[in-house]
Amino acid sequence: MLPVRLYIDMLLINKIILMKNSLKVAFLAFVLLAFVQCASHQTSLYKVAFDSSKEVSGQKFALKDINPNLPKNWDDYNYVVLEYKINTSQRFQLGFTTDRGYNELRIMSYVPNAWNKLAIPLKYFTKLPDAAIDLAATFNHPRYTGWINLGGKRFPLHGVDSVGVRMRKPIHNPELEIRSITLSVDDPGDVYMGDKPAVDEFGQSNLVDYPEKIKSLEQLEKEWRAEEKETMDTTTYNYSKFGGYKQKCVKGTGFFRTEKIQDRWWFIDPEGYLFLSVGVDCVNPGGGGNVRDLDHRKGMYKELPPADLMAKYGQEIHGVANPSFGLWNQYRRFGDQFPEKSKELVFKRMDKWGLNTIANWSSSDIMAMNRKAFFVPLRGIGIEHDLMGLCDVYAPDFISMVNDNLKAFVEPYKNNPWLIGYFIGNEPAWLNQEVRLCNLILNGKDRAIKVALQKYLREKGDSPENRKDFIFSTFKTFLIDTNKILKHYDPNHLNLGIRFGNIADLDPKILKICSEAFDVLSFNSYSLYPDYEMMTHAMDITHLPMIIGEYHFGTVDRGLAQSLWQVPSEKERGVAYRYYTEKAYSHPGLIGTAYFQWCDQDLTGRFDGENYNCGLIDVTDRPYKEQVKAMMETAKQLYKVHNGTEEPFNQAPADARGYEPIPDLWNK
Repeated sequence: MLPVRLYIDMLLINKIILMKNSLKVAFLAFVLLAFVQCASHQTSLYKVAFDSSKEVSGQKFALKDINPNLPKNWDDYNYVVLEYKINTSQRFQLGFTTDRGYNELRIMSYVPNAWNKLAIPLKYFTKLPDAAIDLAATFNHPRYTGWINLGGKRFPLHGVDSVGVRMRKPIHNPELEIRSITLSVDDPGDVYMGDKPAVDEFGQSNLVDYPEKIKSLEQLEKEWRAEEKETMDTTTYNYSKFGGYKQKCVKGTGFFRTEKIQDRWWFIDPEGYLFLSVGVDCVNPGGGGNVRDLDHRKGMYKELPPADLMAKYGQEIHGVANPSFGLWNQYRRFGDQFPEKSKELVFKRMDKWGLNTIANWSSSDIMAMNRKAFFVPLRGIGIEHDLMGLCDVYAPDFISMVNDNLKAFVEPYKNNPWLIGYFIGNEPAWLNQEVRLCNLILNGKDRAIKVALQKYLREKGDSPENRKDFIFSTFKTFLIDTNKILKHYDPNHLNLGIRFGNIADLDPKILKICSEAFDVLSFNSYSLYPDYEMMTHAMDITHLPMIIGEYHFGTVDRGLAQSLWQVPSEKERGVAYRYYTEKAYSHPGLIGTAYFQWCDQDLTGRFDGENYNCGLIDVTDRPYKEQVKAMMETAKQLYKVHNGTEEPFNQAPADARGYEPIPDLWNK
């Protein structure tokens, strides 16, 4: 059926031809018809209206309708280029149907409510990800107008005939429009096509609005002053000097340790008070709003922070002098005194919110002030990217290298009572990928681990199980040797282990290895709440107390992506925090949590593209009120929840959904 407008235009043209049968008029009619037909092709839009009442909502389109010139076989191309507009920053799945089935990726847009061109490398659909040190580095990939999280399937793009777009638990019935899909051999780059800058002068999204949005510096200064006038009563937490609970004191050793008391594990602070580590990752004043890849982001920023300020303070605060709206807003707030005053504000907030620990990846300047307990990730112990987070323990200089590096690294910390302990690593990517890792080693450069693997497989036989055993044996050697050297140079502090991505997936053999090398078992758990039985299973094997190193909740109203576990509103972020945290501490083995993270991630993406609404404060240096209020309420209850005298908060957040794969409905 012809579009109504095209049908009417054709009738008018035919009428002209009938009225005056002249060559001139006929030619004019031909030109008009050609113009109308061309215009009708150029303005075709393919819209997906996501339905928030459904668990999964989406739609498929035949590629021939969008671009009839696309081939079926995409082997000769390296990029698929999509021109689209979506009115939310909520992630969506984008995929293609091939003769092998349906294959998709997750896409997050930095520019909701604006047209943009996104070039997606086809290798993300067809090849395994490159080896990387941890899970985030493996699966997250930055672009300039958004970022991509890799899917689970890899196969050739042959027989490609349709494109699909779908979303899990859409928030507020969002819509997406596609107007072009093309292929390219070379990277054409991403292009922002919006009519106005995507980021405003404060580092906020300029493409979405919300009640708390800052519209002027005067408004922002007023809110800053209001926070500074707030009073706080921290006595309700009943914390000791180091953040322990004054309700009970046992033997103090001058450093943090662990102890099981009446079948429940606790940290013990240096003075002997029972302690639960209630912390936040990435504590850093002036965080959030960093800007990368400016040369590829024309028209995206309304006004960048002053270059002279970045040159003066950027290196000190961020390691590089790239523009940072977070730093710029701190300077707006405190002027030249911001380095000192912003640190003081961190401690004031932590005191008020009941936080007693500066967790992983936080500012060394903040930790060095020795006013809160803190964790430190070890460096220089041989963890390698091309070994997917493992080490070449067979290298002749491995022991001497670890020995020299750890000796130097722990020297400043070994007598510091504020340090709880050290993390060995984070979310190694090789777990459950042992066969692939062996392939990478065997096909890779000549080195000691390659020789050791070849010998092992000759003697034992080359089988998946023997490959797995080799990697496990290598891992055990790494952990045992590292722990021995660490404790030699610093016997005062705890080995907090590796922050595993998910202990539910850990082989019992790995848990057994951990029991021989760690003082605490650590894991990250992005979920509605950590599974009680899973934690008990891990504790029964390791006989160790546990720390949750990362978890969080987010939503989409600020133009940021909704984090690894989404909720529909800022209010529900607070509900989700209480629900998760108090349930977690009801387990007798859990002695610490670290919320990820202090400030929202960068609106236009950090180094791997992530741009989550996961902070306790936003880029304008204002706390999320519902979130921090919930943290205060939980902090008041945790001692009683953990010792079993009070039930945990039991109100689940509304419509919470995680990052797990969408059900494979389109391959059935």
